[in-house]
Amino acid sequence: MTTTTPRLGADFARLWTTSALTNTADGIMIAAGPLLVSRLTDDPAAIGAVAFVGQLPWLLFSLVSGVLVDRWNRRRVVVAVNVYRAVVIGGLALAVATGNASVWLVYLAFFLVGVGETLVDNAAGALVPDIVAVELLPSANARQQGVSIVANMFVAPPLGAALFVVAAALPFSLEAALFALGALVAATLRHRPPPRPVERRSRMRDEIVEGLRWAWSHKLLRSMAVSLCLMNIALMATVAILVLYAQQRLGLDEFGFGLLFAALAAGGLLGSALAPWLQRRVGDSLLVRIGLLIETATHFGLATTTDPWVAGGINFLFGVHGAVLGVVLTSVRHRAVPEHLRGRVGSVYSLLVIGGSAIGSLIGGFVARGFGVTAPFWAAGVAMVVLTAVVWRGFRPAAFAAEAGHP
Repeated sequence: MTTTTPRLGADFARLWTTSALTNTADGIMIAAGPLLVSRLTDDPAAIGAVAFVGQLPWLLFSLVSGVLVDRWNRRRVVVAVNVYRAVVIGGLALAVATGNASVWLVYLAFFLVGVGETLVDNAAGALVPDIVAVELLPSANARQQGVSIVANMFVAPPLGAALFVVAAALPFSLEAALFALGALVAATLRHRPPPRPVERRSRMRDEIVEGLRWAWSHKLLRSMAVSLCLMNIALMATVAILVLYAQQRLGLDEFGFGLLFAALAAGGLLGSALAPWLQRRVGDSLLVRIGLLIETATHFGLATTTDPWVAGGINFLFGVHGAVLGVVLTSVRHRAVPEHLRGRVGSVYSLLVIGGSAIGSLIGGFVARGFGVTAPFWAAGVAMVVLTAVVWRGFRPAAFAAEAGHP
């Protein structure tokens, strides 16, 4: 008797292709945006604010976007928002080409694209469990994460920088085209959600509260969300001053600093490939607990080393860990959250995770300025020791075995 291995399917291939196109567009913007602002002003604060402006919509609109994603057709959200993003960036490209760009116009464009991102990323994530069998969620999430790493960290930033050298408007023109192409591919998705029963629409505030209550009342998901928020505060406090750490502690130039990120990305790519296999062989609980130990050791390791090769190896291992942890926690959430709440619970996660990143980015520089370039790494390591001790029992195997249950 022969058995057939279930496949991810054509709809997942279309969603994956959309992610590849739009993540490439996002990665181009990561490099081209600061380059454009640096051409318009030499103010370091103005240049550094570009990344924060892109994150700000997650803090302002994440919970609202989660409600809308649960109310609306998610496939149409992905299509419409990518068209919207293509129009916004296309307008910026035109302004750059005609010499009418300003710092405030760049901020506005990045903010508007960020608003759209709160919708499209949430909707695309909520679509995965709709089009993929539950036993294939780890493989699907690993592939989604893998293409994000390749596009955002390997391919697109160098491409964006190279195109900017040729012509300042060129990377933004390509970015707009990729968003439009992503919308076109997403429009071919065959998945159609079943009709929902007609019911009286609740107030948006009530729906937001419902999502928050559900996420908070699920013990495992609550532990995961709060842990990720605190881990990102610690992590981004170190990433915010990584360029200074690379120069002052490791003696690296700009190229060497880029290699540190390349090591992180290479580890992330390997981790995405290994994650489904590790989940089957090792189990979610042990992977999360090992991840907490790796994260703690990473901060202390970078705080003590002055060897660039050791730092690169630590970054590579951290990249593997980060990718595996991301696949594990995303798959757990996809299995546990009911379909009608995926957008809102996902938005709670995004708010905590990206909010933690923003807070860490803001405080890291102040810690380094007051106590030295290694101080954020020491502080992050101590914080991870405390966090690991507090949440260790909550991530025991029994908690993951009962993940689909809800009080």
